[in-house]
Amino acid sequence: MNTALFPQPQAVARARSPFASPVRTDAPAATPAEAARPAGAEIELRGVAKRYGDKTVLSNIDLNVRPGEFVAIVGRSGCGKSTLLRLLLGLETPDAGDIRIGGEARRAGVSARFVFQEPRLLPWQRVLANVALGADRRLALTERRRLAAEALAEVGLSERGGDWPSVLSGGQRQRVALARALVSHPRVMALDEPLGALDALTRIEMQGLLERVWREQGFTAVLVTHDVSEAVALADRIVLVEGGEITLDERVDLPRPRRRGSAAAAAIEGRILARLLGQPGAR
Repeated sequence: MNTALFPQPQAVARARSPFASPVRTDAPAATPAEAARPAGAEIELRGVAKRYGDKTVLSNIDLNVRPGEFVAIVGRSGCGKSTLLRLLLGLETPDAGDIRIGGEARRAGVSARFVFQEPRLLPWQRVLANVALGADRRLALTERRRLAAEALAEVGLSERGGDWPSVLSGGQRQRVALARALVSHPRVMALDEPLGALDALTRIEMQGLLERVWREQGFTAVLVTHDVSEAVALADRIVLVEGGEITLDERVDLPRPRRRGSAAAAAIEGRILARLLGQPGAR
């Protein structure tokens, strides 16, 4: 599903509650400011199914994502990846099963953001104002703008707040859209092919940026991607969806930051591609 990289307001629950942060031995120690931010939330799906008319898109989905974990969902076009992500964030309603985030019903109490493929920045608003749209509307305008400036600094665009979106490159617009999603320090970030429209070098740069802000903010990340190498570069686990079911759940036990082209990464990528391509002997 190719939609736009923009945090949709209906996907966001405003209230926040404390939740234990995971221990990642490869991550740098948290600063006091980072420690004060909301931690990632656990995601639980049990027996989830989704149908459109007579067509079953997803059936009997069971999935656990630990607080602060980065999970990538891969599979062929039409396998149900994006539907699964939309169910998780409440943009679709399951026909069966239970979805809980942070131990609560899906729509209750957890700050989340949905990041899509295209930026969809408002052309009549300058960059800082676009980012401030992602902040809690209950805050004063000056506070929303302060948080927006911090988010722009996180994505390396602190000097572009006064620019119009039209003068930015494609990669810079994606950074602005990511800053808008990050400005509220979400506990869950769902990403649906967010880098699919970028050129190869910009895509690699953005992968590094995503990993950095994930490690700094500690949110739980669920990424849908067609790019298996991207999944290996970013994820703690890779989940394969085939025919509307989860058929493989592969842990990526590689140190961070990860070396592209390493034998260990290539082996994981090869196993998943073999399964996707239906090659003999693939488990």
